[in-house]
Amino acid sequence: MTSDLGSETATEPPPQDVGDVGVRPGRHPGPRLPACLRSAKLGMVDHYLSLAVVWSLLPAAQRFDGASLPTLLAFLLGEVCLVAAAVAFGDVTGHRDGSDAAHYGPDAPGRALSRKPLPAEALTEAAAVRFAWGALLAGWLCWTVALVCAPHRPVWAVLALAAAAVLVPQYSWGLRFTFPGLQEVNLAVVGWAFVLPLFGLLTGEFTGLAVVEAFLFGLGPVLFGVYSNPHDVEGDRVVGRPTAARPLSLAGNRRFVGALSVVETTVIVSAPLLGTAPWWFPLAFVPLKATRVRQFTVGMVRGDVLRGRLIGIRAHRILVVTLVAVNLLNTSLA
Repeated sequence: MTSDLGSETATEPPPQDVGDVGVRPGRHPGPRLPACLRSAKLGMVDHYLSLAVVWSLLPAAQRFDGASLPTLLAFLLGEVCLVAAAVAFGDVTGHRDGSDAAHYGPDAPGRALSRKPLPAEALTEAAAVRFAWGALLAGWLCWTVALVCAPHRPVWAVLALAAAAVLVPQYSWGLRFTFPGLQEVNLAVVGWAFVLPLFGLLTGEFTGLAVVEAFLFGLGPVLFGVYSNPHDVEGDRVVGRPTAARPLSLAGNRRFVGALSVVETTVIVSAPLLGTAPWWFPLAFVPLKATRVRQFTVGMVRGDVLRGRLIGIRAHRILVVTLVAVNLLNTSLA
């Protein structure tokens, strides 16, 4: 798995040489801000879609009130900054351990070197570190503002928010959750942390439906992230990053990915049985599950893992649209 939280697509152009990105070896990097923003991967919005899920879970009367909107906005800005910090720190780690050179070099035809400013020499390591710390501090500030604006501050939500603020940026840096082999769990926890604490700050509680939807939302990035592991296994082996794909055979990894999809289906089907969702809840996810079947067929059966990852990113966005539609309909029927 790559060293950042960004959702890279499989339709990028073939990697360019260093000269193609406007910087040649031995030359001083150009303007730093564009390179920093490229490192932050601001165009990868999949984690930020948590706001739409939380907003749709709110009672209709609360969705546009004077406390909810400022809290949502401050939380979103904090998310963006913290994810930017996480991926920027991840780029520094990937540059130092050589994994980005392995994953984005001339022998990696599915990925463009221009996506990684450090190995492309568009940004110095010192500048990348400064940007990461700046983004981290900005994220903490934004989430502090969210706490001040929030209509409720249950202890569990405040503690969860504080834990997320500290732990999210350490995906590939600091504690380096990727290295103990917990990267899949960490990716899911990031998704959960972007849903439940915010819901608690806005409503003062957590509901069974919010827990189910937070779980499904967190599982989404995992179910496109794991498709990168077989592609990256050689580079991960060199730097000692124990992803699930390393100790598993191809068949074993296929079973692992299939099991994650089964977990997603089980949660969806079980929600009405446990009384946390309406009876028609599973029916809304038929398009999602059809997309998952296609993703598994392309990525695991045919072996086109980067294409499978791209389909997984689309599946996650289908999931978000489905959750929002379900919540809005559920509110209107209540």
